[in-house]
Amino acid sequence: MLRNSLNIAWRIINQLIRDRRTIGLLVIAPLLIASIVGVSIPEKSILDYVAPAILAMLILFFGFILTGINFLRERSQGTLERLMASPVSRLDIVGGYMFGFLLFALLQMLIIFFYMVYVLDVSFQGELWQIIVFEIIIGLGSVCLGTFISTFAKNEFQITQFIPIIVLPQMFLCGLLWPVSQMPDYLQWIAKFLPLTYGVDGMRAMMLHGQNLLEIGKEVGILAAFTVVFIGLASLTLRRGSST
Repeated sequence: MLRNSLNIAWRIINQLIRDRRTIGLLVIAPLLIASIVGVSIPEKSILDYVAPAILAMLILFFGFILTGINFLRERSQGTLERLMASPVSRLDIVGGYMFGFLLFALLQMLIIFFYMVYVLDVSFQGELWQIIVFEIIIGLGSVCLGTFISTFAKNEFQITQFIPIIVLPQMFLCGLLWPVSQMPDYLQWIAKFLPLTYGVDGMRAMMLHGQNLLEIGKEVGILAAFTVVFIGLASLTLRRGSST
């Protein structure tokens, strides 16, 4: 199983690396967004407070877009159908795409994080490597979410229409703009079922309060559970996606 997934991932990586325009956008887009954040929030104390939530949000957003559009392109070009016809399980296929896209999602994640820390001078309290590990967990979930949602889209326009349905509600309800505890009870209940809520809580706990991965075990476990669920759902809906 792992060999099949790695072979698929290697093909995805080579394909994206040869696309210079895509690589350029992968680098420029997060730098542009991070720069806008830094300019629009000149007060350092406020930037330090909102930066963990913005990091989690951008990881979800870019991971979702990157995976959703490129996975859909694989379907439209017939590559996915050929894989489905080969003696490879659907879980192998989903795993391969997940590993392949995750590498580029991590590239964007690292660009955003180090730009905010070393260029925008965002302060953080936790250990650097543990923060990066937690960001990887968020990125893994966003890649799996993008893979799952892309199976329901027939073209790139429909993928973009999923942004206000899947991504934007999480941005408004994750605690980025105001604390979840101050929201109406029904919105607090909805927020409990959104991955970004736990991504923001975990990032804030680590970067603002210096907590480690063990201390935010709840957030890590829930995000890992979301990832497993998204992988399973993507595998189950893969045949439907390849036939649309």
